[in-house]
Amino acid sequence: MSPRKMRLVVDQIRGQRVEDALNLLKFNQKRIYAEKVEKLLKSAIANWQQINEERVDEETGLIITKAFVNQGRTLKRIQPAPQGRAHRIRKRSNHITIMVDTAVVNEEVKEVETEEVNEA
Repeated sequence: MSPRKMRLVVDQIRGQRVEDALNLLKFNQKRIYAEKVEKLLKSAIANWQQINEERVDEETGLIITKAFVNQGRTLKRIQPAPQGRAHRIRKRSNHITIMVDTAVVNEEVKEVETEEVNEA
């Protein structure tokens, strides 16, 4: 799957709450790409639960803090073309990174930043 097309899906969920992002992915027009991102997001949620030993619910306020797509390896193939020619086919791949964290942590950071500005 090309990273350019995958970025269109990932850009839609960046900064969203986890529940909203899952709903958005479920009804996304780019179904094949959205299914892959949804599976990865569920894995990120499970990893967060394992590390923090908490359950995810509306009170935890879990949001997607970082989400980006990088280009992976490109497989180069050749397809026969008319008159003995050959067309090159590039099968692209990508690397997706999704990080989730609680919204409370981000609000505390914003409060600290505003206090420093007021003092100066």
